[in-house]
Amino acid sequence: MDDIRKTIQAFGCSKFAPMEDFDEGKVIIQFEYRGRMVQVSASAKGYAAAWLRQNPHTPRMRKTRIEHERAALAKGQVAVWSILRDWIKGQLTAIETGILSFEAAFLGQILLPTGETIHERISTQGLLPAPYDQQKER
Repeated sequence: MDDIRKTIQAFGCSKFAPMEDFDEGKVIIQFEYRGRMVQVSASAKGYAAAWLRQNPHTPRMRKTRIEHERAALAKGQVAVWSILRDWIKGQLTAIETGILSFEAAFLGQILLPTGETIHERISTQGLLPAPYDQQKER
């Protein structure tokens, strides 16, 4: 969290608010960049599920399945902070060096006055095309 704060301050961001949703297993970061509010989130549960696919529990382990799953979630709770730090730094660097515009880098994460992100709005309105898998089935 401190690394994220230092990074966004170095890039001129004026506000910063980290939050953890323990029930959902999410980390949520809000910050303001040149007058635009951004909200980025990452799921520790999602990371844990991906880690468990690569490292499934086996009967030869000394841990029970439940202990193994708890360890995966603990890894996820650490990893999401690093993932967000690196992704935010990469996006801000791309903006500052002219590779991307702010809108191109953070379009889906820009907060609307309603408190939802642009991605959430267009998803609920059905404006996104169907995932590639579903397009092939048609």
